Amino acid sequence: MRKIILFMVMSLDGYVCGPNGELDWEIRDEEIGRYLIKDFLTTVDSMIMGRVLFEGFHQAWPAMAKDPKSPPDLVEFAHWVENSPKIVFSRSTKTLGWKNSRLITAKDDAEVIREIRKLKSEHGKDMIIFGGARMSQTLVRLGLIDEYRLKVQPIVLGSGQPLFKDIKDRRYLKLIKSKIFDSGVVALYYQPIKK
Repeated sequence: MRKIILFMVMSLDGYVCGPNGELDWEIRDEEIGRYLIKDFLTTVDSMIMGRVLFEGFHQAWPAMAKDPKSPPDLVEFAHWVENSPKIVFSRSTKTLGWKNSRLITAKDDAEVIREIRKLKSEHGKDMIIFGGARMSQTLVRLGLIDEYRLKVQPIVLGSGQPLFKDIKDRRYLKLIKSKIFDSGVVALYYQPIKK
């Protein structure tokens, strides 16, 4: 069965973006990108995202793939994003207009759970969620994440959108891998433990 991997940037105090969705505090450098992207490209073949993140990706990645000033590793990743299946959950969008994109309309938690279970049972490699606060919060709350890959930044924001929102019970995780980067960013890989 395919896994759902959540790949998310996070502040030390647990926020995935600032109060207005800003990510201007994220450290991005070649060392981090080279390690983390290469790591998931071996096991992942498709993406899951909400409408807002999809629109941002659609605006950014095709342009990055064609920009001669883009670093080669980002161009390679941009082509992967362009060519990989993109599964978009949205209640408001009717059409997507980007190749390899598939729309899923789920009206409530039960439909989200049913659709994710269907996706997990399909043939293919693992699926990745690159963030998007609301979509990620929903899948975390519903217990649908099979692996967390958190890119913890050396910053305390004080406020913003938390990843672990509306969690009613304890969640136990097992650390399966970690990596410290020169910038102070720490990559933490966790698997949920069923108790």
